[in-house]
Amino acid sequence: MSNTKAYLFLFFGMVCFGSATPVSKLVVDQFPVFVAGALRVAMAFLVLLPFVKFAKIKTFKGKDLWLLTGIGIIGVVGFTAFLLYGMKNVSGVTGSIIMSATPAITAALSYVFFKDKFTWRKYTALGLAIAGILIMRIFDSGKGDESGTWWGVLLVALAIICEAGYTLMGKGLSDDYKPVEIACFSAFIGFIGFLPFGIWQYDPGLFSEVSGADYTSLIWYGVGTMGLGSVLWYKGVKEVDGSTAAAFMGVMPVSALVLSYWLLGESFQWIHMLGFTMVFAGVVLIIRAHQKMEEE
Repeated sequence: MSNTKAYLFLFFGMVCFGSATPVSKLVVDQFPVFVAGALRVAMAFLVLLPFVKFAKIKTFKGKDLWLLTGIGIIGVVGFTAFLLYGMKNVSGVTGSIIMSATPAITAALSYVFFKDKFTWRKYTALGLAIAGILIMRIFDSGKGDESGTWWGVLLVALAIICEAGYTLMGKGLSDDYKPVEIACFSAFIGFIGFLPFGIWQYDPGLFSEVSGADYTSLIWYGVGTMGLGSVLWYKGVKEVDGSTAAAFMGVMPVSALVLSYWLLGESFQWIHMLGFTMVFAGVVLIIRAHQKMEEE
């Protein structure tokens, strides 16, 4: 595969991942959280399934099985549920900027649980991420309900922690299993986890009031943001070194912000740029720290 094709896979994979936050707001405005979550992971599983041998799930035993289950419950069910409930209470732009702090939060949790080296770049990135989120919440006038917005910020922050858990638990499996296998099987476990809650929330008349645009949002939320995004990203990652792949992580917060304005029609505010710039600077520092590690 040529470098150009690999770069395109990485770029559009991150665009797909970045679209998850604004699209989740469209989805949660129409569908109950657990119904939407169950459908999302089911569609993602079906998209990923052709790229794996499902029988290989039997090779997950002992610690590996516990890690895979943790990824499915925490990284898939927890992340999706917290993000959807959080997006009920914050604007798409605010949610996108908060989600952009994922690399910094992941680095912090990696230090806490795995004693990874924490350099000045990572300290600064974490500080910038937290400051950017606080600035967005304190000065953003996009939502009028103070308590509701703070509650939304907390839930989206919990989604970040779950996403970090997905990444960190996946590190324990990545030496023996392909990332696309981990994504596929964890989606399957996530669907099982969502199913009883989805049945509980299901209303027989729910889909009679759903428009074509709502169906499109739901389908993209599963097929695009989780299924196609994973396929594109992992195909690109196979062809480049770690530092190059890390650099493309910067595409995700940019796409999330741009798509929030485009898809949700939210009004531009300069405070968005300040908050985003601080969080994005943190992303760049994390990428640079990763590149330094690759060079050592």
